Amino acid sequence: MLKLASPQLDLTLTAHYIKSLQRPDGAILWNTNDKLDPWDHVEAAMGLTVAGHHNEAKSAYCWLADNQLDDGSWHATYFLPANPTVHQQAQAHSGKETNFIAYVATGVWHYYLATGDRKFLNQLFPVIQKALDFVLRFQTPYGEICWAVDKDNNPEPDALVTACSSIARSLECGILAAQTLELDCASWQIAWQALTTALTTKPERFDRTWPSKQRFAMDWYYPILAGLYHPHDAQAILAKRWQEFVEPELGCRCVSDEPWVTMAETSELVMALVAADDMPKAKILFATLPQWQQTDGGFVTGYVFKDNLIWPEDKTSWTAGAVLLAADAIFKLTPAAHIFTQTGGAHIR
Repeated sequence: MLKLASPQLDLTLTAHYIKSLQRPDGAILWNTNDKLDPWDHVEAAMGLTVAGHHNEAKSAYCWLADNQLDDGSWHATYFLPANPTVHQQAQAHSGKETNFIAYVATGVWHYYLATGDRKFLNQLFPVIQKALDFVLRFQTPYGEICWAVDKDNNPEPDALVTACSSIARSLECGILAAQTLELDCASWQIAWQALTTALTTKPERFDRTWPSKQRFAMDWYYPILAGLYHPHDAQAILAKRWQEFVEPELGCRCVSDEPWVTMAETSELVMALVAADDMPKAKILFATLPQWQQTDGGFVTGYVFKDNLIWPEDKTSWTAGAVLLAADAIFKLTPAAHIFTQTGGAHIR
């Protein structure tokens, strides 16, 4: 059983909730509907790893391996019947999102850090390699990576700060995996350098064809989760917009101009605070989460505090995964606790 300083939070039950949404073939559904996307699937799998459900986590990554397309990608959305006797898979659409595809590198590296299972890392590395190589096909000469591609793999002509930050951490994890297996990763190192340079010095390369996404909390803290800033600088970044996003005793808003706190964003902000070396504030924010846990271990997705309304009325597997990752970041439950909280780049050369 996972033991924390917060006895009100039952993370063992949270892990069992994620398991209840996993099909026999390893796919982890969003909730009791039939939706899956590769990024959130990995987030839930990492939650299983934190809780020690290693076989189930491996099964989730093997599902990705079994369903990887020939070009190294996955579709952005899958509809998978929860019925274990039904195995036919239907894509909701043929689009692909680059940060969804890259995230397998983060998940598998997280599993290796937690378990030391070099054999599994070696088994899944070809999946990581194909995925990252696909994503890097859409890196521009300026360093950013296009956020999505259409059914013919034509890139959408813009980039997102949050998505590119996630890709930067995934690239770093892929580099570490390659170095662990003594494999060449020079091209990934060059790509990581160009991407992180774009994120930290070229704001004009993002949100070029739509209104700025800065109203979203993820744009605020994701560069910190990507390891782009040392703790002192990260603290300043978080302090600058803290009042916009954080509702005391409730959590983190999804967007600054809506009265809606979401548990996944709250959990991710907890990890960003740990990365900023602000553990007292991380623990205070983490302490807002138990009130949102339901009797089956899942967490509500969000709460509209202006109307005292739980919305939407679902409990996603990826929210549960994010809570488990935040708990690990604070309480060091596994050797993988630092995956989102350490400054990146020390290994890039």
